Amino acid sequence: MIRINMFSSADKVAGQGVGSAYLELVGLLKDRLQDQFTVTINKHGQADITHYHTIDPQFFLSTFSKKRGRTIGYVHFLPETIEGSLRMPKFAKKIFYWYMIKFYKRMDQLVVVNPSFIPKIEAYGIPKSKITYIPNFVSPVEFPDRSIQDKLALREKYQLPKDKFIVFGSGQVQERKGVDDFVNLAKKNPHVQFVWAGGFSFGPMTDGYDHFKKIVENPPKNVIFTGIVKRTEIADYLNLADLFFLPSFDELFPMSVLEAFSCGVPVLLRNLELYEAIIAGKYVGADNLAGFNQALQKLMTDADFYKHYQQLARQAAQEYSPEHLAKIWADFYTAQAKL
Repeated sequence: MIRINMFSSADKVAGQGVGSAYLELVGLLKDRLQDQFTVTINKHGQADITHYHTIDPQFFLSTFSKKRGRTIGYVHFLPETIEGSLRMPKFAKKIFYWYMIKFYKRMDQLVVVNPSFIPKIEAYGIPKSKITYIPNFVSPVEFPDRSIQDKLALREKYQLPKDKFIVFGSGQVQERKGVDDFVNLAKKNPHVQFVWAGGFSFGPMTDGYDHFKKIVENPPKNVIFTGIVKRTEIADYLNLADLFFLPSFDELFPMSVLEAFSCGVPVLLRNLELYEAIIAGKYVGADNLAGFNQALQKLMTDADFYKHYQQLARQAAQEYSPEHLAKIWADFYTAQAKL
């Protein structure tokens, strides 16, 4: 039995995709691979593998212990992906970025959720041989694809109109997530209901906090900001929605998109090169607000177009299912333990 210790504080800050990815992996190991691996959380005892999900300073210090075994670092972000998320003084940002890369260099092996980031990590002086690509995944139990009757019942539960097209988005309310475009698309379509689930996970440190706080406190009539909600509620909103819309300017591998796929909801995204390596062809893409508006009109008026992307979402959910990823993680951990 291989002993794996997870070091993580990802679930302490609500509304983060990092926390969702961490919880999915722990659940996968405990539910599907418990005959191969013993999993502990934030323990300092002996382990064959220590998997770091967050880069807390106390976790960095633990890497110097001989009890850690093989150290694995999960790369959920890089300096360039933090831009547009947190508001920090330049000197603090410089120190934080230096520390981030220092932490990654302490690892025996890194895991990335998007292969497009491998050359970016190499640029920081980390050899490609120390980097492994393993995609994120979502449990269909946590994010089920519900029936039409269930969807209507959910609209009633959340007091949302049964006869309107509903566009749903989720994530932290910040500039990087493209929240301005989400709101501006709503303004162009007052007959459509828009709902954004998420808030200011890092409070006033959030980039653009003052600007977005005003929007959240006084949104257009057809926009609802729910604030930070539980994952079960995210699944409810996805099931009652007609479309998932995430206009982010930068991502690694958004858990929110996988959650939408799992619920069988068509997805509208900004065209980003990083999506090409992981979900090319599975979503409706556009470059700007005008493109988003054009895509929305087609999704609302062309039934065949809508059904096509709904089917593509369901196909993508199968590709990134726990069944598929369980073997990948089992093989990876087993190989690392031997080293």
